[in-house]
Amino acid sequence: MATKSSTPASVPSTPSYTGPFLTVTVLFFIFGFITNLNMALVPHLRSIFDLPYGWAMLAESAFFLAYFVFSSPTSKLIESIGYKRTMVVSLFIQVVGCLLFVPAAKMVSFPLFLTAVFVVGAGVTALQTSVNPYVAILGPEHSAPVRLTLAQALNSLGGTIAPLVAGAYILADPSKLSSKAAIADTVRLPYILIAAGLLVLGLAVMLMHLPSISQTRAFRPANQDDPLVTRSIWSYGHTVLGAIGIFLYVGVEVGLASIAVNYFKTQGVDSFKTASFLLSLYWFGALIGRLLGSWILTRVNSGKLLGIFGLLATVMVLTSMFTSGPVAIWTLVLCGFFNSIMFPNIFALGIAGLGPMTSKGSGLIMTAVVGGAIVPLLIGWTADKVGIQHSFFIPAICYLFIMYYGFVGSKPKRTVPA
Repeated sequence: MATKSSTPASVPSTPSYTGPFLTVTVLFFIFGFITNLNMALVPHLRSIFDLPYGWAMLAESAFFLAYFVFSSPTSKLIESIGYKRTMVVSLFIQVVGCLLFVPAAKMVSFPLFLTAVFVVGAGVTALQTSVNPYVAILGPEHSAPVRLTLAQALNSLGGTIAPLVAGAYILADPSKLSSKAAIADTVRLPYILIAAGLLVLGLAVMLMHLPSISQTRAFRPANQDDPLVTRSIWSYGHTVLGAIGIFLYVGVEVGLASIAVNYFKTQGVDSFKTASFLLSLYWFGALIGRLLGSWILTRVNSGKLLGIFGLLATVMVLTSMFTSGPVAIWTLVLCGFFNSIMFPNIFALGIAGLGPMTSKGSGLIMTAVVGGAIVPLLIGWTADKVGIQHSFFIPAICYLFIMYYGFVGSKPKRTVPA
């Protein structure tokens, strides 16, 4: 008599997030490239409009002001339409912003330049607010700093390439161009090509399959009838201090990068092209640091590593402040390496243990990226008053706080049960 064979119950397999992770890292490259290309506008706008450092830094302020305005609305948008659709919307917003550079250059209009920068910043804000927590929750929480650091390496690759593009196509020698309109016109073709690329990428992401993780037990957004909705994110000290850390980190990274080209020229560098190359090495250092950091983080506690890098960055910027020539130049370039692991680790430590409130924590932390609007402005105004080198006491203060957050402030005193 035949016996009936029984089929063993299948065991649910752990989902593989490798494909989605690789897809999203491309988006990290995009906002790294666009953010750092925007920094090239500071010396460019100084050439067009004969601006002091403080006014030229408004290009950075317009870009990072968008984080303050749009980060919290983006966290609500994520809860409404999910991470993937928010990424697509963010890319299309950036397309609009890039195309605004065309009339800005044609009209040689400083306000229109700032408007274009602000719209691009709005798109980058939405992209950052969606992709950072998405990468953080594509796997176990304990390995989130490693994933974010690795993804941020692509951000640094984009940042490394951007100054080279700017030096070749945007930062033309003013003496070789016939008018300010000709100087302004150098931005048009690069931003048209970027807009086309972003449009194609947005359509590609729209058609890709990215797993929906908005309803997972540990990281789902809170429902309207959930008691967590009424709980304030401000009651989580490690998240609030993380937001301050992001405010200062983005401010110091952007401030140093924005003023670096002019600073290098005061230290004996003879051309914008050479200074732009040195700036690309600043971002290349961040790339190397993130690749190396993703390995170190498998062996060293993320808070401890953040504190060590904060301390060493302080030493570098103070050395640059009190020296001159090659030493001053290369210690500033090395700050890029020590910046490398700061953003992903501050972010991951800031949202640790938030569970269903992760999107709220992400929104608060990404709002703090407005530091990129404020700190560079302070550095620029100080540079106008007392010189670039003496303005470096502001970056030193920023790095000291980041050191404190890594060693002490990042330890959660309160978490949210899943």
